[in-house]
Amino acid sequence: MPIAVDIDVMLARRKMSVGELAERVGITPANLAVLKNGRAKAVRFATLAALCEVLECQPGDLLRWEAETSGAAEGAEVAEGAEAAEGVAGG
Repeated sequence: MPIAVDIDVMLARRKMSVGELAERVGITPANLAVLKNGRAKAVRFATLAALCEVLECQPGDLLRWEAETSGAAEGAEVAEGAEAAEGVAGG
């Protein structure tokens, strides 16, 4: 995915644990781990705002766009095509 998550960088700068951040933001440590490890499909603006408030940072400090390599981009297009085909077949 071309969106990279840098929550771990901000945690290190603030000398804060994942558990403390999760508690202060009001989400479970498991959900924070999903977000932190880049496995989340989406993030609510309210959650992003809470993360920024607790970590005293801007959204751009937590999220950044990275260009995909051409091989990864082609693989993503193939996967999206397969998902679309499954959606039609299952429809």
